[in-house]
Amino acid sequence: MPKPLTQTTLRARNSRLTREELSGTVNKTQSQELKEHEQERDFFCMVSDAFRVFAHRSSVMLGSAWAFSGAVLVILVWIVTGPTFHFSDTWQLIINTATTVVTFLMVLLIQNTQNRDAKAVHLKLDEIIRALKGARNQLVDLEDLSDEELKKLEGQFQRLRKMAEHNGTRSRKAKAPSSR
Repeated sequence: MPKPLTQTTLRARNSRLTREELSGTVNKTQSQELKEHEQERDFFCMVSDAFRVFAHRSSVMLGSAWAFSGAVLVILVWIVTGPTFHFSDTWQLIINTATTVVTFLMVLLIQNTQNRDAKAVHLKLDEIIRALKGARNQLVDLEDLSDEELKKLEGQFQRLRKMAEHNGTRSRKAKAPSSR
């Protein structure tokens, strides 16, 4: 025959239920927050990826000979239309405004492309440094050093080069051809 439930047992069960319910509520809240964070992150990642693709394609297209030719053609059309508009202030304002806007946007695209390329080069060099036996691993992530630290490191390399030249070992600099 089962034991009758005592007050203590009932409280313990209620306490467990309350804890379980509380835990479930906390987990649901955390799950909702994580989903919202993922959606926000996904949105920003999508925007970032879309801009990356746009910037890359734009830099490829706008860095071509065709884009340069198009820009020259626009300028020639503007010059040819000058007499028609009597070289007015509005005529000049059109080219000034257009070039300013295009330049501003191109600076942003170029900066994005250069940042990505520089990061890729740094990562490749870091991997080479890491992989080479005898390489100084302290040289990984040099781009994060302060200007003062970079100057000290540059001084070390200059001293190493001078020591190599003094010891007669080959330097990277080409020697001047000897005259006969």
